[in-house]
Amino acid sequence: MELFLIAHIAGRGVAIPADQVALVVDIGDVVAVPLAEPSVRGLAALRSRVVTVIDTGTALGLAPTPDAARRAVITQVDGHHYAILVDSLEDVAPFERLPLSSGLALNHGWASAATGLVERDGEPLLVLDLATILPVSALQSAA
Repeated sequence: MELFLIAHIAGRGVAIPADQVALVVDIGDVVAVPLAEPSVRGLAALRSRVVTVIDTGTALGLAPTPDAARRAVITQVDGHHYAILVDSLEDVAPFERLPLSSGLALNHGWASAATGLVERDGEPLLVLDLATILPVSALQSAA
């Protein structure tokens, strides 16, 4: 069994491995970054740190996350903090991670972000690797 944070992104229930979650917060003001990739909503101050705010819908090739969205999962990749915007958060719970079925057709960015499935009350939830949602330029500059 593994711990997962259950969230909703673009109207879809997802499971985020707890070891990828540093914090769960409400983001305040976001300052746009000129010439940033479309999935970068901007920068925000969080407890005396600056975090890069990721528009998760855009990052997944879906409709942009609504501007009013303020709930975020903070993850840390290579020493940099990122706020991954979510529609809502539910709870942390243990689940058995299942492999993705070879016949499962995932569209848009879900195919590259999903690393498995968990089943909650008969509902399959995609397990997401948050690092795959980050812009490629962010990962290259962190390397």
